Amino acid sequence: MFPPYQFDLQEHIDSCKAFYGVPPRPHWATTYFGGHDIKLALYRFASNIIFSNGLRDPYSSGGVLENISDTVVAVHAKNGSHCLDVLRSDSTDPGWLVEQRKTEVKIIEGWLAEYYGELRAFEQ
Repeated sequence: MFPPYQFDLQEHIDSCKAFYGVPPRPHWATTYFGGHDIKLALYRFASNIIFSNGLRDPYSSGGVLENISDTVVAVHAKNGSHCLDVLRSDSTDPGWLVEQRKTEVKIIEGWLAEYYGELRAFEQ
């Protein structure tokens, strides 16, 4: 599914310069958004986020794999891959994927219930 690929940073830099006229800035996103300590940044300033990772996905090594707070949570599947859980469901979906989606829906339903409960209390 994901064959090995030998990444060459210098080749990538040269390619970007040739095609787009600019060098890539590989550390820009982490510097700009505070991702050097993503747990701290998200713990203090984020809520109601589900980080879904399939551990067969090569991107998962850079993902959030553990809960950061009660409302910034990680859901992962050993057999999953990139974005598999957000694709349309069908009858051939494996059981673990069906369960992962149910888990994600349950988390979101909890957040919505809390929000509307607080809203009703505020309106009274």
